Amino acid sequence: METALTPFDITQYLDSEEAIAEYLTQVLEEGDTDELIRAIGHIAKARGMSQIAQESGLGRESLYKTFAPGSKPRFDTIAKVVHSLGLHFQITPLRVS
Repeated sequence: METALTPFDITQYLDSEEAIAEYLTQVLEEGDTDELIRAIGHIAKARGMSQIAQESGLGRESLYKTFAPGSKPRFDTIAKVVHSLGLHFQITPLRVS
């Protein structure tokens, strides 16, 4: 008897501000830039690329390219998307013991 596996889709779990904040916090703590870009793309997809395109002033197709694997988007593009998601960057000092 074969068991069919359903592909995991993180966007199904990004349904609240708290879930989104926790997800991005974890990705940022790991320090992987490519994963951060993918994470922002997942959040944009969960919110709706058409809505994010309209709110950010970027084209929908352009957004898909921005978050495609291997892309190297400009910081201003990422900043526009983050802002349109209702999020902001915050820097805190590292705690050194």
